[in-house]
Amino acid sequence: MSIELCLVGIGTGNPDHVTRQGVKALNAADVILVPHKGEGKADLAELRLQLCQELVTNPATQVVGFDMPVRDADDPDYAAGVHRWHDAIADVWHSKILLHLPQGGKLALLVWGDPSLYDSTLRIAERLKLRLALTVSVVPGITALQALTAAHAIALNDINAPVTITTGRQLRDHGWPESAGTVAVMLDGHCAFQHLPPAGITIWWGAYLGMPQQMCIAGPLAEVSGRIQAERQAARAAHGWIMDTYLLRRDSR
Repeated sequence: MSIELCLVGIGTGNPDHVTRQGVKALNAADVILVPHKGEGKADLAELRLQLCQELVTNPATQVVGFDMPVRDADDPDYAAGVHRWHDAIADVWHSKILLHLPQGGKLALLVWGDPSLYDSTLRIAERLKLRLALTVSVVPGITALQALTAAHAIALNDINAPVTITTGRQLRDHGWPESAGTVAVMLDGHCAFQHLPPAGITIWWGAYLGMPQQMCIAGPLAEVSGRIQAERQAARAAHGWIMDTYLLRRDSR
């Protein structure tokens, strides 16, 4: 049995974010797997299903849902916990492949943003290579950082200057990255920017980027930090989930 797995970056939920290459890949698939992440995140599965309904015109393509294993957020060993979680996801993929593609074929997964940036789909696919004859291809998508800078109409970098991309956990535990002028922060569920000395820092924050409920706040960190935290909390309560990211830049003057 041979499986061709295509990971299709779908941007941040807007059907217009999916490239023509991505649409072709979805329509070429025998099966598209769509994860369900529990009642609190039902909208995320629904968004993927809506994308399939709008973009997939091949009647032979089957859309199959699966329950996404839940990571133990209280695991004291973060790295080991993530590895166990990825193993569990690979197990579910494997079972769905055996059920729906027993003779092999083309499988597609819709990946939020782009598979290259703070996404573990490629790592999980590597686990399947130990069990199946699997080839992997990637269709790039619009990243959250691209959607963020577009929403605020700003450049990601200063002239001839580097950008540090990190996570909320790293920012909270280690502070401002050494020698960084601009910091892009991903996977921050707890507003790690509140732990920074705010003087001289500007923030550009965005949530639900590219969606009808898009939210954007920008300004001096000292002035807008509290507003971001309050509006983020309210939006998460209203929708049951939130995806957000932000850019921080130190005043270079």
